[in-house]
Order: sequence, then C-alpha cells, then structure tokens
Amino acid sequence: MDILVNVVLPLSLAVIMLSLGVGLTPADFRRVAERGWVFAVGATCQIILIPVVAYCVIILFGLSGAIAAGIMLLAFCPGGVTSNVVSRLANGDVALSVSLTAVVSLLSMLTVPLFVGWAVVHFMGEDAPTFSVSSLALAMFLITALPVAVGMGIRHIAPDLAERIEPKLLILSSVLFVIIILAAIASNWNLFVENFTSLGPALAVLNIVTMVGGFAIGVALNLGRAEQKTISIEVGLQNGTLGITLAPIIAGAAGGIPTIGLPSAIYSVIMYLTAAPFVLWLRTRKNEG
Repeated sequence: MDILVNVVLPLSLAVIMLSLGVGLTPADFRRVAERGWVFAVGATCQIILIPVVAYCVIILFGLSGAIAAGIMLLAFCPGGVTSNVVSRLANGDVALSVSLTAVVSLLSMLTVPLFVGWAVVHFMGEDAPTFSVSSLALAMFLITALPVAVGMGIRHIAPDLAERIEPKLLILSSVLFVIIILAAIASNWNLFVENFTSLGPALAVLNIVTMVGGFAIGVALNLGRAEQKTISIEVGLQNGTLGITLAPIIAGAAGGIPTIGLPSAIYSVIMYLTAAPFVLWLRTRKNEG
C-alpha cells in the first residue's frame, strides 16, 4: 500500500497530465487570448464558484473535520482530462475545454496549496495536519505542470510521434484513472462504506449544482451553445484523481488513502452516475448561437 500511495498514485497522475500535454499546441494558449471573455468566465467559475458551492454543501449537510476539508480539496482541484473527453461526447467546444484544463491546471500550482492550507485549518482545527505549502506546491509542479510541459515538448520536437502516442496515452490515462479510484476505495473500504450514505448525496448535489450552474451562467451571458456545454462540464467535473493523489501528501499518510481523500474517491464514482444523464441531455441541444 505504501508503494501505491507514494509511487503509483503520483506516477499515474503524471501520465494522465502527460497525455494532456501531448495534445496541446501553442495555438491552444493563443486561443485563451483570442477568446479571453469566454475563458475568463470558465476560469472564474472553476476557481471561485465551485469552492463556494462546496462550502454551502458542507454547511447544508452538516459535514465537518477531515471529510469537510476533503470536499474543499476536491473543489480546489481543476478539471482533468476526463472533462475534455466528456466535452467531446457532449458536442461541446473541445478546444475551449482543453485550453481551460491546461491553464487552470497550471494556475492550480499556486491556488491549491494556499486554499488547502486554509481549508484544513478552518475545518479540522487542532486536528489539522502540519504540511508545507511550498512542498505541496512543488508536488503540484512535479505531478501536473512538469508532465504537461514534457508532453508539449514532445509534440513540438516530434509531432509525428505525438500524433501516434496521443491515442495510446488517452487509453492508458483512462485505465490508470480507474485503477486509482478502485485502489483508493479498496484501501479504505470500511471508511468508504461508513461514509457513502452521508457523502454520496452531498457529492451528488455538488456535481449537479455545479454542472447546472455552469450551464446557466453560460446561457445568462449569451455564450454560444457549444461554449455553454463546455463551461458546464468544466465547472461540473472535478479532478478527483488529483484530490486522491494530494491527500496522502497533506495528511502525511504512509499507507492507504487518508480520510481527507475519501470525498475525491467517492466523487469519482458518483460523478459518472449524476453526470451521464445531464451529458446525454446536452447532446440533444444543437450547437446554435
């Protein structure tokens, strides 16, 4: 289990982020400048709206301690590669989805350590684990930003190679994602069973409210239909894999997934059950306007 927590989890996430980087080109970042307003809406929703909704869910369901801190950890994590795939399935704006995922993932090196530092103290009080914000930022760099940069480097230096390996990396990252979730649940099975009935509804509400809220904001701001879909998915689907990976670093756990990582593990299962019908509905919405 120590190998799983200290080696397999970080390496798996690094491979997932590498798959994102291999699919990126400088044009994806130029798109951020060209479509600054739409990007700003998506990024603001991810960085501000999701944590606000998560905090309200915690209060509504009366959660506290490491579980509450874990929900906030999940809320601070940006959308992952999964949101890019789901955006494609929903006939959303995939280019916007990739740009949002890439840029917000890079920003998360700064935002996640600072926000998590506040959350564990606020919700856990004297029981809050002692961890270094700078060490967490370094970990974020090594498992998110660096693999993305390496992937982009591969695409720039050897574009043909990048084209060949990108589909394989997407498949590998999907398999690793499933393995991470199953391993996280298995390592804390008793906690998973004990907390599923209380955490499941709370996390389902978080997922549904953020998806619907993202879509409603896109409609209110008169964004294009494809952009509305993408904002909805980017806001509604959190990177549970990152939350699971960071949890042992925050809690200083030597084996198994600590309680603070449990919401991310349960959410990674719940979100498919709650998101699937919504995404099917999005597919019926023609990309007009």
